[in-house]
Amino acid sequence: QVQLVESGGGLVQPGGSLRLSCETSGSIFSIYYMAWYRQAPGKLRELVAALTSGGSTNYADSVKGRFTISRDNAKNTVYLQMNSLKPQDTAVYYCNAGLKVNRLGNVDDYWGQGTQVTVSS
Repeated sequence: QVQLVESGGGLVQPGGSLRLSCETSGSIFSIYYMAWYRQAPGKLRELVAALTSGGSTNYADSVKGRFTISRDNAKNTVYLQMNSLKPQDTAVYYCNAGLKVNRLGNVDDYWGQGTQVTVSS
């Protein structure tokens, strides 16, 4: 089955950097989009960054200029480079992807299990 596995989370001080990775596994015919969401306790899950197969990007206003989403097509892996981190960035970060598992199927939405990012001094 298709799986999305995030890694790279952890504890970092304000102003520091982290690089999150999301690796897909299983048989995937094509990737239509990949994205990062985050959810803090008691808050709604929000879109952080998105990347289409054509290279278009979309960022939340709160992370523009600080975060960068990128993709390694050969590895079916998406990254989120997070710089100048703030305590407000503390959340569980989830990888999200729109995938076709075969050419006859629909584009379905998949989620990873999440990785914790904590920004604190």
